[in-house]
This record gives sequence, C-alpha cells and structure tokens, in this order.
Amino acid sequence: MNSPRFTFAFSIRYSYCKQKTNKGSDEMGSYEHNLFWKLAYFLVVEQDYQIVQMDENRQEILFENLSNKSAQIIRMIYSELDWGNKMRRDIEQAAAMGESIRKQLGKRELMVINLYLSPYPPIDEYEAYIKEPVYFPKGERTKVMSILFAHGHMKEAAESFGRLFRGGIELSFFEAGSEEETAAYRRAALVHSVKRSEEDQKVFHSSTPFFSYLFIAVQVVMFLLLELTGGSTNSENLIRFGAKFNPLILEGEWWRFFTPIFLHIGFLHLLMNTFALYFLGTAVEQIYGRFRFLFIYLFSGFMGALASFVMNSSLSAGASGAIFGCFGALLYFGVIYPRLFFRTMGMNIIVVILINLVFGFSVSGIDNAGHIGGLIGGFLATGAVHFPAKKKPLMQFAFLIAAFLLSAGGLYLGFSE
Repeated sequence: MNSPRFTFAFSIRYSYCKQKTNKGSDEMGSYEHNLFWKLAYFLVVEQDYQIVQMDENRQEILFENLSNKSAQIIRMIYSELDWGNKMRRDIEQAAAMGESIRKQLGKRELMVINLYLSPYPPIDEYEAYIKEPVYFPKGERTKVMSILFAHGHMKEAAESFGRLFRGGIELSFFEAGSEEETAAYRRAALVHSVKRSEEDQKVFHSSTPFFSYLFIAVQVVMFLLLELTGGSTNSENLIRFGAKFNPLILEGEWWRFFTPIFLHIGFLHLLMNTFALYFLGTAVEQIYGRFRFLFIYLFSGFMGALASFVMNSSLSAGASGAIFGCFGALLYFGVIYPRLFFRTMGMNIIVVILINLVFGFSVSGIDNAGHIGGLIGGFLATGAVHFPAKKKPLMQFAFLIAAFLLSAGGLYLGFSE
C-alpha cells in the first residue's frame, strides 16, 4: 500500500508533460497574452478552478474543477499552430494525459477542454480537429473538445467557451486590454491559486502525531508482557489480559470492548497492525488533530469489538477494528474534500479497503465483523468530531446520534442473545 503520508504540491507534474519553446510568455502577441491571463483569472477566481500544472514559461496551464461536468479539466496553451498535424498530435497527447488523470481520480468518464491561443490558425486542413471531439482510443472514456482562439475564429471560440459555464460569457470579455490589465489578471490568478493550494496543504497538517506513537508503544509492550507470561497465542493468557471473550462480557466485563485493541495474537499479527497504525494512524492524526484522533481510534476499536461480540463468538484480539476506523476517517475526508481525496490518496485507500475485506471473507480465522464494525465506527466518529477549527453542528449532531443508536443497538443485540 502506498503510504497515506502525502503533501499536496501546487504544481503537480504529469508524465505527459514535455518541454515547450524557450520563448517567454512576454513574447506572446499582446492580445493573446491578455486573453491568456484573462481566461486564467476567470477560471481560477470566478469559476473555482485550481491550477494543477503550469509549464515554466507560463504558456501552458492545466486547470481542474471536477464539479463542472462540461469541463472538468481545462488545458490552455499558447502555441503558434503552423500545421494541422501539429494540432492533431497535440490533441492525441492531451487525450492520453486526460486518460491518465481519469484513472488517477477514479472517474468513470472525464471531459477535457483544450483551449488553443494562436495568432493564426494552421495553414492546412484542421477544422475537423475542433469540430468533433477526440476520444482516448482504449475504452473511449476520456473525451477531448478543442477550442481555437485565433484570427477568424474569435467569435465562434468565444461562444463555444461561454457554453461551458452557466450563464455564459459576454462577448465584450474577449476584447483586447492594456498591459497593466494583463499584469493584474496574471497576478490575481496566481496569488489566488497559491493561497488555495496553501489552504489545501493545511488540511493535511493540522497536528503532529502523538497518540499514534503512544498506541504503537502500548501494543508492543503488551505483546512482550503476553510473551513473557505464557505466550501471545495462549488462549488463557489472552483472556487473562483482556481479549474479547463473549462469556465474560456477558458477565459484565465491559472493558473487554476496549482492551483487545492493544493485544495481538502472534508476532505477525502485531507487525502488520503496527505498520498499519504507523502509516494510517499518523495520517489521520495529522488531519484531524490529536484528541479527535483519540476519540476516532478508541470508538472504532469499541465498534469493532462490539460487532465481533454480536456476530462472532470466538476469542479475538487486535487493533484491526481501530485501524479500519482510520480507513473510515479517510473515507469521511473523501466525502468532505473529494477533489483532494482523489488527487492524493483516494483510489489507494479504496482499493486497500476492498482487498482487505475480500481477503477477510475468503480466509478463515479473520474477524471480518470486527473490521466492518471498525470501518463504520470510524466514519461515524469522524463525522461527529469533523475537522479542526471547522464546525457543522447539525451534521455533527446527526453523526453523533447515529453512532449512539448503532452502539446501543449492537449492545442490545449482543446481550439479548
């Protein structure tokens, strides 16, 4: 599994990116230069697009806003399009780039808009490339539509571009502006995008891990104590130290919903859960903060033990339920911040959860009820505490009530049986 430790960079470089001309952006025609940054300002500031890639000469920018189904990805490029074949090859490369992004984001389909700014159109046949969409050949799930802003195409291009946005755009928007206006648009677009990127990064670093490391130390110490006093695979010893054991829970030993979180059966069990806690736990604690993480982890562990208590009469122990709760916390992150989630860790998290659940159902001896209980518990607990310095009282209350009702229902089922 790729580590969920991540940093969100302002400029995400895609493998398709190639070196462009060595000319600086100041060598664009004055009209194209003005329109380039006016469009960038419009997309970033007014339409909430994020710059995810920009070449060093600032003649090609990639924008993203997944909520606009008509133009999820917009690629804007200044290029002197001498020949139609050059445009065709570039569009094919854009389709390949779009397919790579589609897979990364886990989208079923993706719409890419190519905006070409050129003083003049190609001198040979090219009209077919901007009249009809181009699909990435394999699966045809990535669609590329191209718009050419060039002499003789301005009105048509302006109308096509305006249709991508609710309310359209006045044709006066595309009139020429001064150099001072161009500089102001450029500065505003870049500053706005940098500020937004910095805000995104802060989401991942609200706190430094503490309890993750503390829990790792506790479970290692408990494992050593188990080994020194009879063995970590000895059932009687596990019960003595607080493993989940239904008959004793039914007699009133309620703490057995929590103590199994810190006990492990065998070294391999300890090793796997320790690595998972090191990567997942620290990531969740960085995002949500120490005390939110403490609640999420312990409630997830409780819900995992409770689900096992209801569904499985076997002796069990381990931090797996709490660790699956960390998965649930990251899924909640995906619900609130879908763009950041899928841009950074989303597909990895989803794939790992599915693999673990399938593995748990297909291999005997794995307490999958505990895993699912922890996953649901982590999602609900995270919804109840939400994010640091952010509040959604009604939604948090609803999550808290759901967590309480699910816990109460589980306890009722377990003790009534």
